[in-house]
Amino acid sequence: MNLELTNQPSALRVRDRVVVKVPASTANLGPGFDTLGMALSLFAWIDLRPAAPGETTTFTMMGEELAGLPRDKSNLMYKVAQSVFARAGVDLPELHIAFRSDIPLARGLGSSASAIVGALVAANELIGAPLSEDELFQMSTALENHPDNVGASLFGGIVVASWDETRADAVRLEPPAALETLVAIPDFELETKKARNVLPSQVSMRDAVLNVSRSSLLTAALATGKLELLRNALADRLHQPYRAALVPGMERILAEAREHGALGAVLSGAGPTLLVMAEAGADRERIERFVAETMAAEGVGVATRWLRPCKRGPETAVLDRGHPRFGMEPQAVLPADDEEVGA
Repeated sequence: MNLELTNQPSALRVRDRVVVKVPASTANLGPGFDTLGMALSLFAWIDLRPAAPGETTTFTMMGEELAGLPRDKSNLMYKVAQSVFARAGVDLPELHIAFRSDIPLARGLGSSASAIVGALVAANELIGAPLSEDELFQMSTALENHPDNVGASLFGGIVVASWDETRADAVRLEPPAALETLVAIPDFELETKKARNVLPSQVSMRDAVLNVSRSSLLTAALATGKLELLRNALADRLHQPYRAALVPGMERILAEAREHGALGAVLSGAGPTLLVMAEAGADRERIERFVAETMAAEGVGVATRWLRPCKRGPETAVLDRGHPRFGMEPQAVLPADDEEVGA
């Protein structure tokens, strides 16, 4: 959704303020390693304003978890915005950047991808949107080094994507209406680099074939809404068996989730968050209790939250300085409505 809060016609000019709300994402969905992604109804907001003559770049980070992020021009969002300006041939070195995120950092929910996508979209809108959506997808994939998270955050819904380190391509699927997801977020961080370092450089033909068959079945099941097939489509031998030791309780949850009313469970991205998939009407309390008790038995605290797949990509608001909403905080300009987040 694009919300044009301006009395001026659209043109290639620097706007007074742009706010972007971008969804979180979960990647891999089990067997679709670096290929499948899904947007989730948990959000980050990026707020860009051009600095006035004589002003220097400033950063406002909203939330304790963001306290450690750089507040100088080494900040990822600043560098991403400048890459947009450079590609468009625009000189805009000084910015006022505000960032709020409800997406926990380093938990496997696409926090870096949402920041990259949000900064790309906001910077593009700030200068009149000269870059196409495909250009933004190519840039975000190159920055993230895989297309699944950024594709989900940019296009919304479910994405099936590929990247050969030259070009990224993606097909968007509408999430099945009956699909619900529980995210189980452990109380520790896991850097993607560490989670990738445990992966083998080679796998057997047997394991490769299993993943090709399961990811194909999973894609077809999601595209057709045949959720019952997920019970057999989430198996993986490329990454989850090697990462299980990094997330206590993961192995049991992935193996037994179906016995407690779920369609299945997977590692969300590189982890440590676990994603449990269920069909509407499933016993949520039973599933939550199983996950929480399993993690607790391993001495790990976990926060659980039911989230719907997010059907939309970034929402943008372009505001003139004199507009009544101009002084509002970003989450007030583009709120995360109750219907977007599962109870």
